Amino acid sequence: MTSDSFALLAGAPDSPVLLHVPHSSHLVPPDVRDGILLDDGELAVELAHITDSHTEEIAAVAAGAAGTAPWRFVNRLSRLVVDPERFPDEREEMLAVGMGAVYTRTTHRAELRPAGFDPEPLLDRYFTPYAEGMTEAVAGRLAATGRAVIVDVHSYPTQPLPYELHGDGPRPPVCLGTDAFHTPPALLDAAREAFGGFGGVATDTPFAGTYVPLRYYGRDPRVSALMVEIRRDLYMDEPGGPANRGAEALGLALAALVDAVGHPEGAPGTVRPFGQ
Repeated sequence: MTSDSFALLAGAPDSPVLLHVPHSSHLVPPDVRDGILLDDGELAVELAHITDSHTEEIAAVAAGAAGTAPWRFVNRLSRLVVDPERFPDEREEMLAVGMGAVYTRTTHRAELRPAGFDPEPLLDRYFTPYAEGMTEAVAGRLAATGRAVIVDVHSYPTQPLPYELHGDGPRPPVCLGTDAFHTPPALLDAAREAFGGFGGVATDTPFAGTYVPLRYYGRDPRVSALMVEIRRDLYMDEPGGPANRGAEALGLALAALVDAVGHPEGAPGTVRPFGQ
């Protein structure tokens, strides 16, 4: 499954694991760019701050190193186009700072789009097809394996940005976002073990929750989910700089998580050295 805005990259047929990478791209199509108020320099700065840079690379390392390759669903466009992980309606708490499914404010709370901007065309063109694609990807794992394990791959800055609603909490090297219905203890424990070597793991701080398509959200216990938020100083120069060797180490840790939860009954697998 591919489109101009997202791609489903196939893994092993018997893998239930779906690595979701929603915020790694810097790409803003020209017609969408025309509706953004920032000049080119300001936009480059905003993209450096808001993008979870190199998380697609980390997921690719994991896919190459895991004993049983996970599937990957990757957003090809910047979250400044639409943010596929937001609620598209009044349920979204980030509307309070102009960062619902279509952002109208920047990370520093400056104007991103003009007052009165109509988000519906962007939602119709990008948000809805993305949601449908992710729903189909989860349905595919359920049909093939009887379960789906969504691992949401994100990163976050070392220092809080003004848009953050809960930025005053601890900022551990790795934050694990959970959901009371969709994050079983075994999945959380496996992630704590996999990422335990990076200096600290905490739960739901500074970001909480995880992504599940609305068809399954709060309804289907066969769909489990966890958000992995990696503090950016572990693997890159901030903001928006190149990745360093930490990215591969984190990818290998993600591969260990994939294999811990991706085999029948969650039995651990064998992680291959990346590139072999």
